[in-house]
Amino acid sequence: MQILKHCTAVLLTLFAATVHAAPLADNDRIPVDLRRTTLVVKDLEASLALYRDAIGMKVVYDNMVRSPREATNNEEADSAIHLVFLQANDTFVGILGLMQYEKPIKPAPASMPEPFNPGSIVLLFNTNDLEAGFARVSTVPGVTVLNPPRDTYYPSYDGKGRIPARVSILVDPDGHVVEYNQLMMAPEEMLK
Repeated sequence: MQILKHCTAVLLTLFAATVHAAPLADNDRIPVDLRRTTLVVKDLEASLALYRDAIGMKVVYDNMVRSPREATNNEEADSAIHLVFLQANDTFVGILGLMQYEKPIKPAPASMPEPFNPGSIVLLFNTNDLEAGFARVSTVPGVTVLNPPRDTYYPSYDGKGRIPARVSILVDPDGHVVEYNQLMMAPEEMLK
């Protein structure tokens, strides 16, 4: 449990400043952007129930990707993937992809990595109403609650202050860790 608390603190501290992200000044930019994270899922509708319906992300892309490209349906295709992109508050970064193999159907792995261990991933979502949001996400079928909302503090960027937050941790239907949190101070205050 102590490792889980430590990992949560590190991850929230690293990503907290992006709550209200703004483009970097030209002289601060690096030659790479992280545009999207795509999760391969076993049941697209179960994943949409969490990320679209409960968390509130907006579907911005929903298509079948078939090979060969001329195939007009799954029967004509050698392979078929249903691909959906969901957007939070930024149209350029922060896109979440959900990908389900429809042909050939790929079985789910026998087990997923334990949360907060090598091989696992953590998706962090900030909301401005954790109580209402948690009531929705915690009741989605297939979602496991690891930690209900609780108050905590993280070291500030300068190491002299504290960043207050309400933190909840869940596991989605495919075993991916989701931190669903609410910062209790303005992002610009965290950088002081």
